[in-house]
Amino acid sequence: MPEAPMSMSGDLSIDMAVRIGSVELPNPVMTASGTAGYGTELRAYLDLAELGAVVTKSLSPFAWAGNPAPRVVGTPAGMLNAVGLQNPGAEAWLETELPRLRRTGARVVASIWGRTVADYEAAARTLADAGLTALEVNVSCPNLEGRGQMFACDPAATADAISAATAAGVPLWAKLTPNVTDLVEIAAAALTAGAEALTLINTVFGMSIDPVTAVPTLGNVGGGLSGPAIRPVAVRAIFDVRAALGEVPIVGVGGVAAAEHAVELMAAGACAIQVGTASFWDPRAPRKVVSELRRWCKKHGVFAAAELTGRAHHRRTGPSSAVKSRQESS
Repeated sequence: MPEAPMSMSGDLSIDMAVRIGSVELPNPVMTASGTAGYGTELRAYLDLAELGAVVTKSLSPFAWAGNPAPRVVGTPAGMLNAVGLQNPGAEAWLETELPRLRRTGARVVASIWGRTVADYEAAARTLADAGLTALEVNVSCPNLEGRGQMFACDPAATADAISAATAAGVPLWAKLTPNVTDLVEIAAAALTAGAEALTLINTVFGMSIDPVTAVPTLGNVGGGLSGPAIRPVAVRAIFDVRAALGEVPIVGVGGVAAAEHAVELMAAGACAIQVGTASFWDPRAPRKVVSELRRWCKKHGVFAAAELTGRAHHRRTGPSSAVKSRQESS
């Protein structure tokens, strides 16, 4: 039997509230899209209303079967996945999953994806009246109009998808991939097109091969690497985007399993963070990060979680590589 949910009220002297653009959350810890199903799967392990928000699996305007099995493979420092964005479709989710999630009292951020710009608009319009806290636009998926290249690999394609998603009429967060040459340029394009915030980062390209059979371990051959191994990649991406674009709202994700990890991403520039792969090992991980983060703040004399955001930029001795490269090319 799963352990009953435990209260996270803790020390009320620490203000855990944060703001992500126009969105206010009671604390900076959320689930990460694709790692907690549609939210209710974790209901037996924690009170979802005590998290900052629950971010759903990515939804398309059509039902999608995803990739062939095996879809998930462990690695020494994380996990490879090639689930392939399986989902029942945005409309079916509204009818069957959202009501259950609403009954938990959770704040809901829906993630959407599409194969074309029209798909993003259709998904956004379907969810327009769902009462969402925000819409996370997953542009890290293949763009059929761009011959299979991810939307998030091109500034113009990213802007097109984000602009289409504004049809939802709710705050947009653009979820971007680190698998690009210039993340700052793409981040700027997403913000210009209508994103209020950036979710950094999605998984890193990877694969593994069975040494005995010489066969790729994933049914789709390659997939996305997540977990502790990519946390330094996330920290670098967040830091560089913040250094180049200023105090833009950022949601940090990548290898967060403890308070110290959350603090690191927030110091780099994130306003809030998401817990993903850690939930596969311990479904209580998001709750634990909230509790640990409150204790960490008290121990280190931080009286408001929002004070953690961007601290590394006030203490660094020189510009990041992103800033340097722009100075050298100007």
